[in-house]
Order: sequence, then structure tokens, then C-alpha cells
Amino acid sequence: MAHYRAPDPKREQFRRYLEKAGVVDSLTSVLVSLYEQPEKPNNALEFVKQHLNVAGQTSADSDALQQEVIDLRQRCACLVEENKDLKTRLQQYEPEDAATVD
Repeated sequence: MAHYRAPDPKREQFRRYLEKAGVVDSLTSVLVSLYEQPEKPNNALEFVKQHLNVAGQTSADSDALQQEVIDLRQRCACLVEENKDLKTRLQQYEPEDAATVD
């Protein structure tokens, strides 16, 4: 005969903490991903570690990194334009046959 025991308040509190922190969702997501793999990896623990690292990046981190990439690309484009402009201006002041002068 199975005995019913009341849930331990500490366990329930810990479970709610894990749910609130998103740990349960992340673990569930990774385990579902592992379950859905057509060919199971040889090292399931390594699979979980790799996928938890990916799941661990918050969208705020991702958004910040994407914004940084956009900013750096714009800065690079500005610097390329400035470089082109400076080269053009330099050509105006250099003698055209400077290469032939010894």
C-alpha cells in the first residue's frame, strides 16, 4: 500500500524558485531537444552542457550584442569613407610623377 506524504515546504519553495528563475524551462527545453535528436549523441551530458550554454544567453545579452555589431559596422563604414576621402585629398597634394622621381 502506497503512503501519501505531504510535500516538504522547503522542496516546494525550491521548486517554485527554479520555475521562477527559468531553470525548469531551460532544462525541459534541452531535454526535449535531446529527445528529438534522430541520432542520439554519444555523450548526452556534453550535449546538455552545450545546449544549456546556448539557452543561458538571455535575449537582453543577444540584443546588446546585436546592437554592438550594428554600431561597429556603421563605424567601420564611416572610417572607410573617411579613408577614401583622405586618400583623394592626399592625391591632390602629391605630384603625379612622384613615382618616377629618384
